[in-house]
Amino acid sequence: MTLAGGFRSPAVSSLLSQRRRFTPSLRSHEAKSTGETAPSGSGGTLRAGDEVHGFVVQDVQGVGELKLKAVRLRHAATGAEWLHIDRDDRNNVFSVGFGTSVSDSTGVPHILEHTTLCGSEKYPVRDPFFKMLNRSMSTFMNAWTAHDYTQYPFATMNSTDYENLQAVYLDAVFRPTLREVDFRQEGWRLERSDPGDTASSWQLKGVVYNEMKGAFSDAGSLFATRAEQQLFPDTTYQYVSGGDPAFIPDLTHAQLVEFHRTRYHPSNARFYSYGSFPLAPQLQRVDRIIGSYTRLEPPVVPMDVVPFGEKQVTEFGPVESVGAADKQTKFSISYLTNDMRNVYETFSMSIFSSLLLNGTSAPMHKALIDSHIGADYSANTGYSPYTRQSSLSVGLQGMADKDIPRVEAL
Repeated sequence: MTLAGGFRSPAVSSLLSQRRRFTPSLRSHEAKSTGETAPSGSGGTLRAGDEVHGFVVQDVQGVGELKLKAVRLRHAATGAEWLHIDRDDRNNVFSVGFGTSVSDSTGVPHILEHTTLCGSEKYPVRDPFFKMLNRSMSTFMNAWTAHDYTQYPFATMNSTDYENLQAVYLDAVFRPTLREVDFRQEGWRLERSDPGDTASSWQLKGVVYNEMKGAFSDAGSLFATRAEQQLFPDTTYQYVSGGDPAFIPDLTHAQLVEFHRTRYHPSNARFYSYGSFPLAPQLQRVDRIIGSYTRLEPPVVPMDVVPFGEKQVTEFGPVESVGAADKQTKFSISYLTNDMRNVYETFSMSIFSSLLLNGTSAPMHKALIDSHIGADYSANTGYSPYTRQSSLSVGLQGMADKDIPRVEAL
């Protein structure tokens, strides 16, 4: 499947085709249980089949080269999955994530990510996340919304700090207050342009709304977004998980609360931990929070692309202040490649993309950049393993409409 696209003087042109699935001929290496054991953190060892604080060990794998042991577990009651990497490393990591595929561009997972961090049942203070930044000894704290999941990770070297942060994160995602005033602050709201003048005009505002409005005002960012939407029709990826400013105001507070109820559920959760801190106490702390939940089948929006044949798409976009007026076109060709869950193929495609594009001696650099047809690679150029089926895009920006055939020929 190929996609060629470009912003034209202010427009975007894209070509999509289902010529063939482009994947390297590589063998898939699947891990198998070896019957290995790993420390439990309570004086014993873990083997496949063991149950610890409501979690059943699925598999234990050692990686000698990295001096680690990986333990996969599943919560018996809810089906929540956990991957623990046991390694002698003082910098310990914890993360909880959820599948958050969407069926519209209102940005509900993005706004929910912001709103969950505005207070919870146990910590009903405004922005406990940011208050912890000043009081914690963490080496990393963040949260982000991707195409089809939302993740909340942190890292620290101090065990007490680790427990504190874990408590805050878990309460935030499973028991947030989700007040409407926070939804209006983080999502969208109508506000007078001059708060002191009731006759002044109304304006749309909100943290996420303003953030995405800024992203969509950038020609390169908008081009990459629209090209990707066209490449994945009838899937969750045809929508903007972060939110399209044109559709964000369609989201209601009630819809946000319902999205949290169905997505931020242990049955839809993935836990991850890494480092030297004991695993068993962590399992116990998490089980205390999710043990009362009953299993749920969370909604999932389709992620696999159905072949659609070749097509060309042209869209209008903003004119950039830099560059000549007659060289505002952006154009790219994209291929759907491998399933990103195949780690070996994904790693191989990353290498292939680097050899193809990176550096002055790369073939595409010589063909596109050295030819001076355009100013630089288009914003979506490169290998993208961030969707269920990955893609490889090559394109130019800062070029003239009349040079599109030349780029296609190259």
